[in-house]
Amino acid sequence: MMIHLTATHINYYHICHRKLWLFANGINMEHNSETVSDGKLLHETSYPQRADKYSEIEIGGSKIDFYDAKNKVIHELKRSSKMETAHEWQLKYYIFLLEQNGIEGVRGILEYPKLKETKEINLSAEDKSYLTLVMNKIPEIVASEYCPALLNAKICKSCSYFDFCYSGE
Repeated sequence: MMIHLTATHINYYHICHRKLWLFANGINMEHNSETVSDGKLLHETSYPQRADKYSEIEIGGSKIDFYDAKNKVIHELKRSSKMETAHEWQLKYYIFLLEQNGIEGVRGILEYPKLKETKEINLSAEDKSYLTLVMNKIPEIVASEYCPALLNAKICKSCSYFDFCYSGE
């Protein structure tokens, strides 16, 4: 099975392999999620002037909402820091994609407007090696005949796949 990787795959890999498998195999529950709706609203209302200043770019099937081309900075907004590791790797993947397309010296800023926190994200040589490993593991997970086991963690309660995973079927 050929898979076209996106930043969403990278993000889900770091959250839950089951969520990754379901998403990549066409089972999408985001349209039912209050969390996803809240995140979209956050993007639209947190920095209204940003849409005029920065570009939205699509690269390698991934969409970067706010890219400051002049300063080579990706701004990634998230509503909560609960999944910070996944957010960081998603942002590192964006930097990786830009580098793969000849844009060097890019950095990222991970922003949590509700928390009034920011974190600078850079991509190291070790990060590139790790990303390559992850990019090779994702197709293996996705191509599996079986859906990965239930994570059964605290974060499951706020996941858009919660009803699907815990339906008892």
